[in-house]
Amino acid sequence: MSRAALLPVRARLGDLVEGVRPLAPFFCLYVTFGLTLGFLSGGAPLILRARGTDLSEVGLLQLINLPVGLTFLWAAVLDRVRLPLLAHRIGWIVAAQGATAALLAAMSFGEGWPLPVLLGLAVAACACVATMDIALEALVVETVPAGRRAYVASAKLCGASLGGILGVGVLVGAYDSLGWRAAVLACAAMDLACLLPILAYPERRLRRRGDAPERWSGSFGRLRHLAPRILALGAYFAAAYLVSGPNTLALLDLQVPLAEVGFLTGSVLPAVNLVMALVAGGLAVRVGTARLIVLGALGVLASGALMAAACAAGSAPVAIAATVLNFVCGGMLGVPVFNMIYRWAQGPRPATDYALLFGAAFFAAMPLRVAAAALAEWLGWAVYFAAALPVYAAAAGGLALMVARTLRGDQGGAR
Repeated sequence: MSRAALLPVRARLGDLVEGVRPLAPFFCLYVTFGLTLGFLSGGAPLILRARGTDLSEVGLLQLINLPVGLTFLWAAVLDRVRLPLLAHRIGWIVAAQGATAALLAAMSFGEGWPLPVLLGLAVAACACVATMDIALEALVVETVPAGRRAYVASAKLCGASLGGILGVGVLVGAYDSLGWRAAVLACAAMDLACLLPILAYPERRLRRRGDAPERWSGSFGRLRHLAPRILALGAYFAAAYLVSGPNTLALLDLQVPLAEVGFLTGSVLPAVNLVMALVAGGLAVRVGTARLIVLGALGVLASGALMAAACAAGSAPVAIAATVLNFVCGGMLGVPVFNMIYRWAQGPRPATDYALLFGAAFFAAMPLRVAAAALAEWLGWAVYFAAALPVYAAAAGGLALMVARTLRGDQGGAR
């Protein structure tokens, strides 16, 4: 190919690089989000279940993720208080990420420590990761134009998926050869390395003029305004976990080997999420956000029905196929849902609003997340999945209606 013919190709590659470069800081920080939470909580339930731990006890490990649902308790502090030296949001991101790495470094010495101590450190590390998350989401709302936020949501989900591959597929998968200390320190080192790109992000230049912290206003004062959206999201998160969360535990009970289940969880799931995050933005533009949510929800319902049939028949291959279908259809929903959360968090206190919309909704779903495994043990897997389907259908339909109402209101305001 001649040099002249290569020029258009180079121009397109250059445009692509320039378009992707602003997303790199968000992508890297969400690598750490998926990495840390995946390492702390992703592999433990499977390992313990494979060792014969009761499903009800395995479900209690969901408490490691509890701080993700409680960020609304301290989100107002992030909106009000500026840390010294760095820009407002970046200062909180650096502080939270540094604390996460320090807690992981401490945990690396605790292989023989009592389980309650390690669990406490894991919960504290999760709280720091969740704090970084709401600071970063506030940074998106304040500095990224609304038309670009779908790309940020894609970068976020791609980064979290790659982090899950690293945290579960690599660190947990290589745990026998790495050992406790090396695995935990590797997680801390990657968290610090992925922090570097955000240090060059021009927050002060990109922040909208006139934005300034309002008078102190706690999170609870925002509940009345956001309550319908929080309820819709909470119902959706809870129902989605009922249909999708325990799939891999069901595979273990169908005698699928732990190594194969670990591969599905640590490699196939994050890879599917990464691909779907890349294509979902374009799909949302073509079919519409509300319609994409409906299409994805229909696919999740189909996967749940297939999983119920597989459990009733005792068919491991069909259950694996149902799980992969669930990965694909559930991954399709991430970008439109989080893009709507960004839209709903638009305002003078984005950290508080995001923490309420995502965190409070996640917290509202926590009882079902903890109880799901025990419920499945009581009902049996086939009845459990069959019972979860109408709950999911109602919750996904309610969320789609809320999204459609918001979009119609935006169009009416534009006119």
